[in-house]
Amino acid sequence: MTLRRATPSDWRQVGDVIGRAFAEDPVSRWTLGSAAGVRTTFTALARHVYLPRGICLLAGDQGGTMWMPPGGSKALGLLPELALITRLVLGGGAGVIGRALAVEKGMKGHTPTFPHFYLFTVGVLPEARGQGLGRALISQTLGQADAEGMPTYLENSNPRNTALYLGLGFKPLETFSPAPGCPVLTAMLRQPGG
Repeated sequence: MTLRRATPSDWRQVGDVIGRAFAEDPVSRWTLGSAAGVRTTFTALARHVYLPRGICLLAGDQGGTMWMPPGGSKALGLLPELALITRLVLGGGAGVIGRALAVEKGMKGHTPTFPHFYLFTVGVLPEARGQGLGRALISQTLGQADAEGMPTYLENSNPRNTALYLGLGFKPLETFSPAPGCPVLTAMLRQPGG
């Protein structure tokens, strides 16, 4: 399958593909309450954060990634944030916002303070898993990070993905729960050249 860098006009496709791939992700579902909430959130982040400021790749309608390069801002912006909050509350109740804020705060304390590439998401639809697509999607941006001499960081929210990340050179730093009751995340770091 051909990989391509997504453009700003691809925001719906990026959000839809990754949102569907994360529909049963333990941390995303706990935080956002439903598959619809996951897709709504990832679509907003693709449109307002990762496409304009980051690096997004697509593998047709089967998979995608959202990365933030060193120095990039993950802030959503006031109007997009208010729109997302409204949609999440209407779809899942006010508890969604409390959980999302708690998870965001809990993750910040574990994020490296040195410059790095951040892999926010890599998602492959169930029917396309096990064919090397996730590895291909991640490897393209790892090559850029290596060329720039930069480490890469991620939070692994699903233990099924651990072997993939280890095989790409990521090393576990710590496992933590970002909020009371939330499933755990494993922070992982890869040095340049992996």
